[in-house]
Parts: sequence; C-alpha cells; structure tokens
Amino acid sequence: MKPETKKNIALLGSTGSIGLSTLRVVGLHPDRYQIVALGAGRNVKALIEQIDNWHPKAVAVQDEASAALLREQLHGEDTPEVLVGTEGYVGLALMDEVNMVVSAMSGAAGLIPTYEAVKAGKAVALANKETMVMAGQLIMAKAAEHNTQVLPIDSEHSAILQCLRGHSREDVRRVILTASGGPFLGMKRGEMKDVTPEQALKHPNWKMGPKVTIDSATLMNKGLEAIEAKWFFGLDMEKINIVIHPQSIVHSMVEYRDGSVIAQLGVPDMTIPISYALAYPRHLELDAGTLDLCEVGNLSFEAVDTERFPCLDLALKAAQAGKTMPIVLNAANEVSVEAFLGHEIGFLEIPRVIEQVMALHRPTEVNELKSVMAADSWARETARELIRKKR
Repeated sequence: MKPETKKNIALLGSTGSIGLSTLRVVGLHPDRYQIVALGAGRNVKALIEQIDNWHPKAVAVQDEASAALLREQLHGEDTPEVLVGTEGYVGLALMDEVNMVVSAMSGAAGLIPTYEAVKAGKAVALANKETMVMAGQLIMAKAAEHNTQVLPIDSEHSAILQCLRGHSREDVRRVILTASGGPFLGMKRGEMKDVTPEQALKHPNWKMGPKVTIDSATLMNKGLEAIEAKWFFGLDMEKINIVIHPQSIVHSMVEYRDGSVIAQLGVPDMTIPISYALAYPRHLELDAGTLDLCEVGNLSFEAVDTERFPCLDLALKAAQAGKTMPIVLNAANEVSVEAFLGHEIGFLEIPRVIEQVMALHRPTEVNELKSVMAADSWARETARELIRKKR
C-alpha cells in the first residue's frame, strides 16, 4: 500500500479546548501529522509551552501586546516567526508547506482565516461553527470552486458525515441532531433567572471552551449546528430535526426514505471527531476509551422545550429568514454571552437581547464577505448598545 502523504497542519486556536485535543491526536500519530503553525489568542504562557513541544515555523497571536510579550520570551535558533491578528492567522493558513488548516478559533474571528484557506485550496477541518453560520454558502461555494475539502469537527456533524457515507443524499428523509440539554435541562424557566456563569460553565458531559459551553446551556449551540448542517450537507432546514439526548452517546442520526435510521454512537470525547476530520475517510487508533452500552444502561430521548430554551427557536427562525439574519443572530449571541460571562446581564437576558437585535434587522442578500462583515459589525454594536441601556 502506498504510504500516505504527511499532513502539515496550521492549527488556529491551539490553546483552546479543541486545539489541545487536536494536539493530543497529532501526538498519537507523529508519522501522519506535523504541526507547522500555531495560532492562539492572548494565552502567551500556554503558547510558549506549545512552541517548545511542537517547534512550529510560525505562530500568531491576537494583538501586538501579546506578540511583544511572546518575542521577549522566545530564544534560540529555531524561534518561530511571530505574526499578529487576523492578518497573522491568514498568514499561517496560507503558508506554502501547510496542506491542512484546523480552524478551532472561538467566535467570528475564525471566519476570514478559514475563508482564505479554502480560497487557497487548503483542506480545512472546521470546529468553528460561527464560520458556517455566518458564511456557509460562501465557504462551500469556494470549496467546490477550488476542489478542496471542508470537513466538520463538531461531533454531531462528524456523525452525520459518517452516517451518510455510501448513501445517496436523495434518499435522505431527515437528519436528527442530538442535544444533551446542558446543565439546566431539568430546571424550570423561572429558576434560571439567577443562574450564574459558574453554574452555566459546568457541562454534564463535554469539556469545552467557555463560549460553546454557555451556548450549550442556552441550546443556542444546537441552533447554530442546525444552520451548519444545512450548509455542510446541502439540506433544507425542514429536514433537520433536534432531540434531547442527555447521555451524549448518540451523536446524530440520519433517517432514509425507506424508514431506516443510521446512528453514530461513541463516548463523548472530542478527539474522536477531530481524528476523523484529520484522517477522513479513515479511522485512527485513539486512547479515547471504549463505549460500554451495558455500563451506560439506558439511552433516553425527549422533545425540545423551546419555551424554556428560546435561543434554539431564535436560531431556527433566523435560518428560515435566511440572508443576513443568521449573521445577526450569531453576532448578537456572541456579545450577549460575553456580557453574561462578565456578569453584565443575566442568563435569561441572553435570548432577549438576541431577539431585540433580530427584530431591528432587515435582512439583505449575502453575496460577498464584505456583506457578512457589515451585518456582523452592525449586530454587535446594536447588541452592545441594548446591553448598555439595561445597566
């Protein structure tokens, strides 16, 4: 058998949850993967440790202050080039030796580097769901134009990808995304009024970054994933269903028109979908553990209560409205989650701010990245102004 070409990876978001899990996978398979570039935010201490371990040729950080601090502490002959900001992240993605970009940055910051990577014909493993929510149509069109792959890292979309293999898309009746329900599944809406960021950050099944953990608590995460699925797999929103599955063992299902349902199961460990995106269509040896269904015992499912979790309903409405509305939803959500984590607004105010911003927006067509960024900027400023008035 012909040996596989080694993949040279630019990892954007290296110090976050997905970034750390990606490095864990790469460390298990040094014969297959090499880290060429690392992009981080402001966590200079963690990045220096990664530089010592992985010896990248170039790195990027969020701002000049972080870059200055990093340069002060880097010494030796193999010191990597230090780049800054969005231009820096794009620079990493476009390095000649890079043939795969892992886009794991949190929020809208990942959009431009991902778009430029796809435009340059680089394969992309995408964990940044905001990119697809904001510009899925543009991203997938560019991928088709340049004959390159954009593969999902989210466990739900990785599951769908596996359930679709070997089947015709024409035969799909619907896709079923599963949601754990987050830490407040059994709580009445009125009881959520006094929920603290510390409580919301305690997810029952998954270890994730703060933003996505809050999104899981509000169920916004599942709404964003539904929009992602639309673009990843070319589905109408009517074919995307969501059910609560507290155990997080069944990651997604695909029902075909003959009534048969194919599901993907596994322990809740992000190295599994990450490794599938890196090795697609192969499955790598991992240390993630084995699923013991006898130990799990029961797999339960229930309908989503959108009255208790209105963020999901808002996301689905934004998807139906289309055009720039999903961009506005995403931006308003990012600002609201940041405000909640900063103790500026309460948990129940997150959907209220988003709904108000959406009500003020008049959707326009998304034809280029410029229109995406304009809608994003408008929504962020509008959300911040609404939050300022609430103080």
